[in-house]
Amino acid sequence: MNSLRAIYDQKIADGSLTSDPAQEAVLAQFDRIRDALSKPMKSRLFRKPPEPPKGLYLWGGVGRGKSMLMDLFVNSLGDIPARRVHFHAFMQEIHAKMHEVRKTGVDDAIAPVAADVADSVRLLAFDEMQITDITDAMIVGRLFQALFAAGVVVITTSNRVPDDLYKNGLNRDIFVPFITLIKDRMEVVELASPTDYRQDRLAGNAVFFSPTNAESRQAMNEVWQDLAGGKAEPLVLRVKGRDVVIPAFRNGVGRASFHELCGQPLGPADYLMIADAVRVLMLDDIPTMSRSNFNEAKRFVTLIDALYEAKVRLIASAAAVPEMLYLEGEGSFEFDRTASRLREMQAKGWGG
Repeated sequence: MNSLRAIYDQKIADGSLTSDPAQEAVLAQFDRIRDALSKPMKSRLFRKPPEPPKGLYLWGGVGRGKSMLMDLFVNSLGDIPARRVHFHAFMQEIHAKMHEVRKTGVDDAIAPVAADVADSVRLLAFDEMQITDITDAMIVGRLFQALFAAGVVVITTSNRVPDDLYKNGLNRDIFVPFITLIKDRMEVVELASPTDYRQDRLAGNAVFFSPTNAESRQAMNEVWQDLAGGKAEPLVLRVKGRDVVIPAFRNGVGRASFHELCGQPLGPADYLMIADAVRVLMLDDIPTMSRSNFNEAKRFVTLIDALYEAKVRLIASAAAVPEMLYLEGEGSFEFDRTASRLREMQAKGWGG
């Protein structure tokens, strides 16, 4: 089993990665965990099992390589039981499992659900830890306490320092002990690279493709492969008791069609959640709009506003250039602002 240091050096040598001192500075943290997990789990009767290594909370700006390093690490673990999953998706699974367990009449659904997770893995790797939902905030502390107690090692990436998780959230005081738990059971490390590699890959490249045809679809697919790569999975976001689905998601990049996000009865809260969950959104097949599809146009305006305010990078294919997407009908004047924002969001270096 190669160390992450060796894997990283090899990728620099073959040209698939560029040396980055900030990334190199955190490699030892991953190898520390790998070395501990590689040791056989010896347990003798009446003896306490060895203390698991501290996990890793890796935070920093978007596009710095956090998810890339975590993926390299998880893929290098061989037969060590590990799972890599987006944090939102994991919490959705936990809620679903707790719902099923409650049907059996147990008083505490968290304990058996945590035990089930702990039986299947020695390491959990979460991409994009963030807490935006009060129900997540209420259970995550006890859930992770149980996982840590069972010896599960947790690695997570985040755009936020732990103290900023669930910032200004409802009843945040019940969440604060979880922040303390993170600091106690995980090494908190900033990946402070000055380079945004995601922006670098987009720099000088088109991010708005029109009209919609085979050529633009091919261009979108090429951008998707470059930014996301690997196997994408749906991302299910829980918003006010409903599921909002981004059909394809990986490494902070989501992809959906116009119909999937604007042809459904979604509202501002849904789009705000989407904007908080992704750092890049690829939106396929934006049609021309008019009074005949006014509701879809109104949702599109709301979606773009949410993405714009959150500085989410938008990559889109559309039937026409922004100024020609909505020419007649109620709201055409207001759509001018949306067209202007779409233009601004295409600019080199826009977004976070």
